Amino acid sequence: MTKFEIEYPIKSSVKVLYDGLTDSSKLTEWFCDEIRLMDNGNRMEFFWDGSGQIAKIVSKKENKFIRFHWEDEDDETYFELKIQIDEITNDVALFVTDFAEDDEVEEAKMLWDNQIKDLFQILGA
Repeated sequence: MTKFEIEYPIKSSVKVLYDGLTDSSKLTEWFCDEIRLMDNGNRMEFFWDGSGQIAKIVSKKENKFIRFHWEDEDDETYFELKIQIDEITNDVALFVTDFAEDDEVEEAKMLWDNQIKDLFQILGA
């Protein structure tokens, strides 16, 4: 598996962006078709075209980041959505960290590009 990170500059408030990354109703607008919360929201089952995949929330910090681990994947892999603010310009950026098979990294990046584009449209960013 190859780890990769993509940076997306965004014109959005940190709170609005964080809600878009963590709120299940907002996630269904850009990330997946449906979400079922499990274990008091500590695990989520994401659905695409009727097929589900369970992810555990490994860690999160309000207005900073959320990290998920797919339950059926290697223990060392995860995907993380992290918000960074430039200390000088106050510009906001979203960093996506994920893992993919060596020959699927470019495809995975394109998938994230499309999903983040949908997120930005929903946020009006």
